Amino acid sequence: MTTPETPEDAEPAEGEQLSEAEAELRAQRIERERIERRKAEKGRIEAGAKLSGKAADLLAAVRAVESGEKPPATVFEEPAPAPAPRRPAPEPVRRMPVPAAGAEAAPHVVEAVRGVLAEGGAPEGLAVQTAEVLGEGAGELLRADPWQLLRVFGVRREQADAFARALLGGEASPDDERRGRAVTVWLLEQAALAGHTALEMPALVAALERQGVPDAEGAVRGAVSEGDVLVFQDGLEAPSEGEEEVPVRVLVGLERYALAEESLADGLARLVNSVPKQDGSGEEWESAAAEAEGAAADLIRAVAGHGLVLHTGGEAARAEPAALLRAARGMGLRAWAAVHSPVGRARFAALVGEDGPGVATVAGLLAGAEGPGRDADGTLDVDLLVVLDAPQLDVEAAALLAESLPDGARLVLSGDPGVLWSVGPGRVFADLLAARVCPQIASRRPDPGPLGELVSGVGAGELLQVEAPGKEVVIVPVRDAGEAVHRTVQLVVDSVPRALGVPAEETQVITPGHGGAVGTRVLNAALKERLNPGPGRFGGFDPGDRVAYSPAPGRMLPGRVVRADAEGLHLDCAGEEIVVPKERVERSVRHAWALTAHQAVGCRWPAAVVVLPGDAVPALSRPWVYTAFSRADRHLSVVHGVEQALPRAVAEVPAKPRTTRLPHLLAPQVVTG
Repeated sequence: MTTPETPEDAEPAEGEQLSEAEAELRAQRIERERIERRKAEKGRIEAGAKLSGKAADLLAAVRAVESGEKPPATVFEEPAPAPAPRRPAPEPVRRMPVPAAGAEAAPHVVEAVRGVLAEGGAPEGLAVQTAEVLGEGAGELLRADPWQLLRVFGVRREQADAFARALLGGEASPDDERRGRAVTVWLLEQAALAGHTALEMPALVAALERQGVPDAEGAVRGAVSEGDVLVFQDGLEAPSEGEEEVPVRVLVGLERYALAEESLADGLARLVNSVPKQDGSGEEWESAAAEAEGAAADLIRAVAGHGLVLHTGGEAARAEPAALLRAARGMGLRAWAAVHSPVGRARFAALVGEDGPGVATVAGLLAGAEGPGRDADGTLDVDLLVVLDAPQLDVEAAALLAESLPDGARLVLSGDPGVLWSVGPGRVFADLLAARVCPQIASRRPDPGPLGELVSGVGAGELLQVEAPGKEVVIVPVRDAGEAVHRTVQLVVDSVPRALGVPAEETQVITPGHGGAVGTRVLNAALKERLNPGPGRFGGFDPGDRVAYSPAPGRMLPGRVVRADAEGLHLDCAGEEIVVPKERVERSVRHAWALTAHQAVGCRWPAAVVVLPGDAVPALSRPWVYTAFSRADRHLSVVHGVEQALPRAVAEVPAKPRTTRLPHLLAPQVVTG
C-alpha cells in the first residue's frame, strides 16, 4: 500500500493499490494534461468566432484591448433585459480544494507569502494554501495585486477588500480594475460551487453590482481581455426558414469548465455517432436479452447497437445494469462498472456476483488505481463501461470518462434522476436525458416495501402516508432545536437498536447543513459524547471516531479513526488505511455520525435518521428530501420540526436550476435520423 508521501506522478507498481487521495490527485493530473493537449490542438478558444450583436461587440472590445486600442464605448451601453438575479444555491458540502499533483509550494515561497499576509492583517495559516494556488512568485504577486487572495478557497470578498486596504492604503478603491477582474473570477467560482458551468451576462453583471463593483460591465470586459474568463454566444433555438438570426444568450465562464464541457460534448458525440465494435454476434445479444427480464432485456438490446445508452431507476433497478454486465462478460467483452463511492462499490459488486465483471470507483478508474488500466493509446482497456450514480458526474469527471473510452466502446450512464445533482459544476445526466440524443431505458422495477412507496411518492411530488407495520417509517415530531438534538441521539443510541436490532454504527443521521442549532457539527458533538467520548487528542478526533474524509471536492469516504502519530491521522475507510497529514486534518476530515444529504449520496445504511429542524426550511427541496429518505435500507426515522414545509417542499420545490452549455454544444454534433 502506498502512503501520502508517494509522488503522485509515479506509476503504480503491478498490484499496488493507491489511496483515494492519491487516486484523486492522479486523476486531476491526467485531466490537466488533457486540457493542455486540447489547448495546444485548438489554439486559443475562438469563443466568438460566429458571434453577432452584443457578444461580437464584446469580442471586438477584447481584441482591441489586446492590440492596444481603446475598446468601443458601445459594448455594454444597451444591456438586454435580464430576469431577476438568481441567488446562488447554498453549498451543502464543504469543498476543500486539493493542491495539484506535484504543486507543493517551496518553503521560501510559503515564507514570502506569510510575510505579505501578516503585513496585510490576514491569517498566516493561509500561507501554504495561498502559495500552492498562486505558485512561484506568489508573494510578489499578492503584494502587487492583493485581490488575488480571492483565488484561495474560503476567502470572502470583504476579507480580500480589507487585506487590499491594509496593503495599498488609499490606493485601494472599489473601482480598481484589479478588484473588478478578481471579483468577476471569484463570482464564477462561486457559481461553479452552486453547479453552474457559466453565467448569463446579465446575471453576472447584477452579481458584480451587488458586490460593490461600480463598473460591472467594465470588470467583465477587463477579465475577458486578460484571459481570466471566456465569453460565448449560444443560440436558443434553430432559425426558422428564411430567418438568418436566432435568439441568443451571452454567457461568461471560466476556461477550466468551458474546456471540460467542450471535451465532454465531443466525447459523447463520438459515442453517439459511432458504431459499436461487433463483439458478440446479434444472436448472442438477443439470446442474452431473452434470458433477462423486463427493462434488463430492453437495456441489453439497446446496448447491443448503440455507443451511448441512458438507464434510469432507483436502488432496485441496479439489478438491470448488473444483468447487463453479467451478459457482456459471458460474451467475452471487457466489461467494467464504476460507482460514486467505495460503499457503493461493495454493494454493487455483491449484486453482480463473485464471477461478474470488476467494479471500481469513478475516481479510482480515472486515476488508474482501480479497474482495467489503459492501453498503449492511453484509453481505458474496456469494451463496455457502466457508470452507476450518473447524476453525481460533474463536467470534468464526465469529460475525462468520455475521452478515455476507445473507439467502438459502449458507455451506459445509469442513475436515479430524483437524487441531488453533482457537487461539482454541471448537470450532465439531466442534460443528456433532456437532449434525447441516445436510447433511454426507464426501469419499471420499484423499490420494495413502505420505504420504496414513500420514496417513489416523493419523486412524483407527493408526500404519502404509508402503512409501516414493521416500523419501517417512523415520524418523530419535535418543537425546537434542543428537542431535535435530544430525540436524534435517543433514536441512534437507544430506540433504533432496541426496537429494530440495528446497531448505532449502522445508523446514519442526515441533516440539511453543517451549521445551525441542529447542523452536523452540533449533532456530531452530541453523538460523540454518547458513542465515543474522548478529549479529541488529535485535532478533535479520537480512535474509534466515525469520520468522513474528503480527499477532493465532492468526494466523501466514510471511515473510522484508527490512531494518530507523527505521520498524521490514520483512518480505516472501507478496509483501506489512509493517513491524513496533520496539516490537512482540519480541512478534509469531519465527524460523520451526522452527514448532509449531499455527503450521503452514493451510500446506503440499514437505518437512517433524517433531521428536519425549523431552520431547515430554506434548504428543503424535492431532490433533497428524496435523497435523504432513500439512504435507508430497512428503517427511516424522520425527526420532524418543519410542519407543512415538508409536503410543500416535496410538491413545489424542484431542483435549483443550473446554467450549462452541454445541450447547445452537443446538438450540432449528433447525427439524427
